[in-house]
Amino acid sequence: MSSATPAAAPDVTNPDVVLVVDFGAQYAQLIARRVREARVYSEIVPSTMPVAEMLAKNPKAIILSGGPSSVYAEGAPRLDRALFEAGVPVFGMCYGFQLMAQTLGGTVDDNGAREYGRTQLHVSRAGSTLFEGTPVEQSVWMSHGDACSAAPEGFAVTASTDVVPVAAFENDEKKLYGVQYHPEVLHSTHGQQILEHFLYRGAGIEPSWTTGNVIEEQVAAIRAQVGDKRAVCGLSGGVDSAVAAALVQKAIGSQLTCVYVDHGLMRKGETEQVEKDFVASTGVNLKVVDAQERFLTALAGVSDPETKRKIIGREFIRVFEQAQLEILQEEGPEVAFLVQGTLYPDIVESGGGTGTANIKSHHNVGGLPDDIEFELVEPLRQLFKDEVRMVGQELGLPEEIVQRQPFPGPGLGIRIVGEVTKERLDLLREADAIAREELTAAGLDREIWQCPVVLLADVRSVGVQGDGRTYGHPIVLRPVSSEDAMTADWSRLPYDVLAKISTRITNEVADVNRVVLDVTSKPPGTIEWE
Repeated sequence: MSSATPAAAPDVTNPDVVLVVDFGAQYAQLIARRVREARVYSEIVPSTMPVAEMLAKNPKAIILSGGPSSVYAEGAPRLDRALFEAGVPVFGMCYGFQLMAQTLGGTVDDNGAREYGRTQLHVSRAGSTLFEGTPVEQSVWMSHGDACSAAPEGFAVTASTDVVPVAAFENDEKKLYGVQYHPEVLHSTHGQQILEHFLYRGAGIEPSWTTGNVIEEQVAAIRAQVGDKRAVCGLSGGVDSAVAAALVQKAIGSQLTCVYVDHGLMRKGETEQVEKDFVASTGVNLKVVDAQERFLTALAGVSDPETKRKIIGREFIRVFEQAQLEILQEEGPEVAFLVQGTLYPDIVESGGGTGTANIKSHHNVGGLPDDIEFELVEPLRQLFKDEVRMVGQELGLPEEIVQRQPFPGPGLGIRIVGEVTKERLDLLREADAIAREELTAAGLDREIWQCPVVLLADVRSVGVQGDGRTYGHPIVLRPVSSEDAMTADWSRLPYDVLAKISTRITNEVADVNRVVLDVTSKPPGTIEWE
């Protein structure tokens, strides 16, 4: 086990950062994504962060998100007026718009002007900074009960609706702007254009943030962090670990060794894909550890999903540690760094992070032991999933890896509801392979976020097959559509595709006599069943 002293990772700071202040909005991450789609780097910060700390980040602009509170309610999130007097361009959306109005002397109240969903916006100043080049009548997405009835002094009202007199206002002199609606959602037909107008025209930011820049910056940061030491990367077969490994390989070359722990919980053909396609495209040094029997033995008799996760996490890191010792014995220099495919949503959901720390848990595997002392290299921690895919393409990874659907670290172990056995894994692998084949054949791979296939191992139902009565397991199909997995809806797949998947699974997979479709959104359900 490495005993390296953790040290702070180099901070690669984009000079044109835009801060998204989160007031509890369901769309805060989406706002940050839309800013990045405009080729401007963005970060999310909590509304509880002191204004002085926000300004210390030297943001080129600040966006105030929506939120569920009423601005005049007791305990509602507030902002120091100093934010609006610091000379930094600010754009308020929904709650952020109302908070800006109230803080600067405008009027926000509950006047019964509630608007939810698609609403017609009337633009009164078509040549304004925000609205130039957009229609005077446009559809926007509203979600508010309170309304701004009077703009602060010095602000020009630039749009309204049938029931809200101030649906947008602008102050070019102070570079302060706001809209009552949500420009970040696709239902606001010109929302991205409005956002870009704020970034480019209002804030004067040049659109220069690209995946090429990300690669250059991270290669430099990785080299500075790792120096002449060695790093290991646990390859899971997923997009995140593959792209992280490829990026680190580009930075430090032979100083990186990738370890693929074959725990026997992967889908059909994925182990071979890692061993052949990934190595061929990157030239990385790969060590494969066959630990299938070890994992099956550890999981024997266990049905509780959280216990399964902890067992898989524990066994993974122990196998990984043994592989590290073998690398040390074979190659000599100390392996001080562990490469991990942590993404920006993971950082946001965990409340932030300092960048380098001893491993306590892993968002994919879960439940890792507390006594691990690797120093982390997390080259993707600034990126969303779609950005990771673009980096992977830029690095030359195969399409099959780059476009792979999200897959949990514990693998099929948490897609079997019940005890994990070799027989049940083989059964689920075949059913999953059929579902993936048919979705691909139908050209639906890019239309769905992922399609977990779940085996209800502890459930049996009556069926009729071959003129005989059967008592087989149900298979659950869980196709979902999402942008970042924070929320998701079930995918409306064509009936003929569902019928073909069901027919093939019940005909070709032994001991399965029923296929069911999960039509639950997230929330209230999660994407995975366990």
